[in-house]
Amino acid sequence: MGATPEVLRDLQFWFRRIAARPDGKFSNFNEQAIIDKYVDKLGIRNQVAVDVGAGDGIRSSNTYHLFANGWRGIGIEADRAKYQRLTKTYSSFDGVAAIHAAVQPDTVCDLLASHGVAREFGVLSLDIDGNDYWVLDAILDQYRPQLIVSEYNEKIPPPLKFVVNYDPTFYLRHHFFGYSIAKLDDLLTKHDYVLLEVEYNNVFLAPRASGATGKTVAAAYAEGYRDRPDRHDKFPDNANMEPLLRMTHQEAVAFLNDFYIGHAGKYTLE
Repeated sequence: MGATPEVLRDLQFWFRRIAARPDGKFSNFNEQAIIDKYVDKLGIRNQVAVDVGAGDGIRSSNTYHLFANGWRGIGIEADRAKYQRLTKTYSSFDGVAAIHAAVQPDTVCDLLASHGVAREFGVLSLDIDGNDYWVLDAILDQYRPQLIVSEYNEKIPPPLKFVVNYDPTFYLRHHFFGYSIAKLDDLLTKHDYVLLEVEYNNVFLAPRASGATGKTVAAAYAEGYRDRPDRHDKFPDNANMEPLLRMTHQEAVAFLNDFYIGHAGKYTLE
């Protein structure tokens, strides 16, 4: 009898831990290098990172390299098996805590406060495959992270404003999660942040007060996703959403309403 999927995941994690080095590459694409670029460019001195949806802390991690190089902070993970691996990952670091919690908008700030996170901390990484928009909004009501990297729903181009309605029991379904980049504009305006750039399915944000030069969502989306020559290879599962890139706004709204017919009433689309 072969190894169970859980045993195989544990073996994969063990090999990742053995191979992990402070100067290694851990993020999914180039997020790690982009974070380092803006930490330097924005002059971020508060070396505290918060990773919401931290996984095992190594695979596709935007923060492992920070913690491995002396940053402090917390990683939050809802999945128990991933949390157990996250605890092992962080056992090698001083001042880094693993937290087992399903993050919600009404609890996330209390969670950060209970672990001593300062209002203007260094880096926030957010990837929870669902209520990201609402959690980010809640965090920015009370905190001012100096750099944010957040997953968005890259399949839905501007000017379509799409967001999954808040659902405390939400779970990821095919193409149905998160928010579109055009919807992000509402948060940027509300909280006075700017969009720095896009790396495929992640956005990078900074406070306007940092002096950073922002980009429009249309320009950033084109540069960071739509016009990238390798995106078809990296996101082959997005093929059935490709027609959206060639549609008028009215056609695209109709397309999405039909595509998400099984989720009627569970999202907002403008």
